[in-house]
Amino acid sequence: MNLPRNFNFKTLSLAIAGVFLLPGCASTGNAKSNTDPQAGDYLVRSVQRGKASWYSVGTNSGTRTASGMRLTNGAATAAHKTLPMGTKVRVTNETNGKSEIVTIIDRGPYVRGRIIDLTIGCAERLGFRHHGVAPVKVEVLGHLNTKD
Repeated sequence: MNLPRNFNFKTLSLAIAGVFLLPGCASTGNAKSNTDPQAGDYLVRSVQRGKASWYSVGTNSGTRTASGMRLTNGAATAAHKTLPMGTKVRVTNETNGKSEIVTIIDRGPYVRGRIIDLTIGCAERLGFRHHGVAPVKVEVLGHLNTKD
């Protein structure tokens, strides 16, 4: 058997090991892509598309929200004009595909064309804090085992 002068057995053995190990890393399809540990227990009730913006304690003229809860910059919370307080929604940045489940605790946004205001922390995690506004899909969620 004549092997080329630059043949490397180490490279060959790594390639063979990769062929056997790679299938073990494949996804099973059961992964939950959100930060909420209960993300798989929700049913999408309705979908809205539009623009999202962010707000923070500094831009909200204080820390109280319409629900009476305290606004925290890093919390997974949001403001919506009409959804009931406490509603869970999955917000997906349509530019980069990142999503997060948030709870509605405030009213707004009050700027034409915007459908949801997220905390500055959510905007950072969704990748649009520096842009200020992003096209989003808002999925209103309900629990699978209840009629909410």
